Amino acid sequence: MSPKAMIGIIIAGVLLLVASQGLYVVNEKERAIKLQFGEVVGDDIQPGLHWKTPFVQNVKKFDARVLTLDTNPSRYLTSGKKYVIVDSFAKWRIKDVKAYYRATSGNRFEASNLLSNLLNKGLRDEFASRTLHEVVSGERDELMTKMTQLLNENTQEELGVEVLDVRVKAIDLPDDLSNSVYNRMSAEREREAREQRSQGKELAEGIQADADRQKTVIEAEAYRDAERIRGEGDAEAARIYASAYSKDPEFYSFTRSLKAYQETFKENDVILLQPDSDFFRYLKDSKGQ
Repeated sequence: MSPKAMIGIIIAGVLLLVASQGLYVVNEKERAIKLQFGEVVGDDIQPGLHWKTPFVQNVKKFDARVLTLDTNPSRYLTSGKKYVIVDSFAKWRIKDVKAYYRATSGNRFEASNLLSNLLNKGLRDEFASRTLHEVVSGERDELMTKMTQLLNENTQEELGVEVLDVRVKAIDLPDDLSNSVYNRMSAEREREAREQRSQGKELAEGIQADADRQKTVIEAEAYRDAERIRGEGDAEAARIYASAYSKDPEFYSFTRSLKAYQETFKENDVILLQPDSDFFRYLKDSKGQ
């Protein structure tokens, strides 16, 4: 191999080494910062292929995606001097790479610790200004919105981090307070149950009284109608009997006597009467004379 070819190969190798040390790529999921002897010389590096001075400058890359900070359940004191155990999480991402690097040296674990401290401090202040009812149900959404806004302002200034959302996964009571709340809720439910039973009993008595009144009225009206119908029937029967009797008084008297004989001797086989009694006049004479 000739000396010129050897020199060309050496130059090409040096150029390749320089290119490999100077060229770098930043993808869409990353944020990057360029350092020169430990000083920041570039902090707004866009995704794509870039150049740095070999052996003089170096590049640090960080995750630019939305990250989740899942904190451990913590104990907070409300304005009513009641402790609650809160389990929360936050969604965040790097906003200012330069500020993020200066605050955390690019250490994600350190960033999570600092963000967790700010989150705990903010939650402690917010819970301390609200009652137990407000943090559990009444103003929970308002609390989360305000907490996200305040934490975002602090983290962007101190850490170069943007907080997108803060959420509370669960709010629990300590065991001693849980028992107290349970007993109070049980007593309240018992009071409401007694009130409902009392109202139900009062309503039932009213319904029963109204039913008894209606029953009395219906029975009285039915008795009145029955007596009226019975009276009309008796009157009609009497009219029919009178009409029949007036047509043939002798035959009517004869049939009445036969019926009297039938009823009398059905239960008695011995009867004591005067032989000339009117009871036997149709037995003596078919004409009753």
